[in-house]
Amino acid sequence: MPPSSSFPSTQQTAVPPAQIPKVRHHRRFASLRTIGALILREMSTRYGRTPGGYIWAILEPLAAILFLALGFSLIMRTPSLGTSFLLFYASGYLPFTLYTSLSNMTARAIPFSAALLKYPAVTWIDAILARFILNSITQVLVGAILIGGILAIEDAHAVIDPISVIEAVGLAMIFGLGVGAANCVLVNLFPLWDTAWGILNRPLFLASGVIYIYEDLPPQAQNLIWYNPLIHIIGLFRAGIYPTYSAAYVEPLYVILLSLVLLALGLVLMGRYHREVLNRR
Repeated sequence: MPPSSSFPSTQQTAVPPAQIPKVRHHRRFASLRTIGALILREMSTRYGRTPGGYIWAILEPLAAILFLALGFSLIMRTPSLGTSFLLFYASGYLPFTLYTSLSNMTARAIPFSAALLKYPAVTWIDAILARFILNSITQVLVGAILIGGILAIEDAHAVIDPISVIEAVGLAMIFGLGVGAANCVLVNLFPLWDTAWGILNRPLFLASGVIYIYEDLPPQAQNLIWYNPLIHIIGLFRAGIYPTYSAAYVEPLYVILLSLVLLALGLVLMGRYHREVLNRR
């Protein structure tokens, strides 16, 4: 007799093969995308909401250089180097503002991005690097525009040495990053340090060779002011603009070592206390 249809079929149902679980890959270049987003955010915040935008980034140092050149041209026949007051004071003021802008902006990177640092994708290193990169590019472009404009309108007989100029700009950038990274922790953990640092920085403009050259000082002052890294940075920058200026006192290795020590100190302290810094926001 044929088998009854009520009995279960002996044919087994095919079982699909086991699926290998998909491995979730991390986003490639996630940190670079985060830094880029933070840069765009700061650009829109700092320059997008102000009438004129980036024009003020050029007008501010230009006004300071014009003020210095006009003021000292009334009491001096010629500057310490060359014949152009504009070029001389621009060669001192621009590297000085490059350092001050980078150190100040880097030191306040955490408060500026505190809301975004609550997200796991954004780290404190991203916030610091974003501010450092944006302000470095901005200040370097502003400096190039102002120096180029001065050379175009004045017969300053300057011969630009790009190696010395780039080296001085690089030293100002790394020194500003080192000071800013160290202050990024100290300012946020110890609010009194912000006031103390501001007081210590007030005579820095006069002690960095912005309005004079190192050789104009007496030997006692030279021995003291040599330990200021900015005197080396500004001297090297001027040596790259004035071919007759040697700036034999400049020691780039001293600036590099001091900058790396400050940077390492800032990174170690931030790695240890970044949660405490964020909780204070």
